[in-house]
Amino acid sequence: MNNGDLELIESNMEYAEQVWQLRQEVFDYDNNNESQFAGCLSLDEATSAEEWIRWCQLRTNEETCGQTGVDVPSTTYFAIRKKDNRLVGFIDLRHHINHPILGTWGGHCGYTVRPSERGYGYAKEMLRLNLSNAKELGIEKLLITCHSDNAASEKTIIANDGIYEKTIVVDGTEIKRYWIAV
Repeated sequence: MNNGDLELIESNMEYAEQVWQLRQEVFDYDNNNESQFAGCLSLDEATSAEEWIRWCQLRTNEETCGQTGVDVPSTTYFAIRKKDNRLVGFIDLRHHINHPILGTWGGHCGYTVRPSERGYGYAKEMLRLNLSNAKELGIEKLLITCHSDNAASEKTIIANDGIYEKTIVVDGTEIKRYWIAV
């Protein structure tokens, strides 16, 4: 994949049909994985793509993010492959991590790649592009975490200059903490 093949755009209704297709693909492909919707920001709970996109839009603002059940504003970006306008994944950027969960194990961002598009380096590029978004928000160091058994995510983080800090245990699950200088 060339670096210019992918762009991040803020969530919007233009991609509603593809959002719903991605959701179904995750249900089908990852059905035995209890964290199948990690990085999808409650997409599994939405009754429509339009509802979920509205939630994403409400989350961008400090005044409205609470309406979606979150305390910290965030921006959800769609990772779009330019050559065919295909939604290959989502990546979120929390505007800060001044929150007990986010500051401990949630971190600044979560991401997911459409199951049929995994293995092509999209997650690596999505995270690289999201670092520019973090810089624009004034974030100097990005906390990003992954389950200790998620080798693909760990590889993505390390490829973006993630520096391992430590492993913590949350509800019996080992989670690795990394920092990336923005």
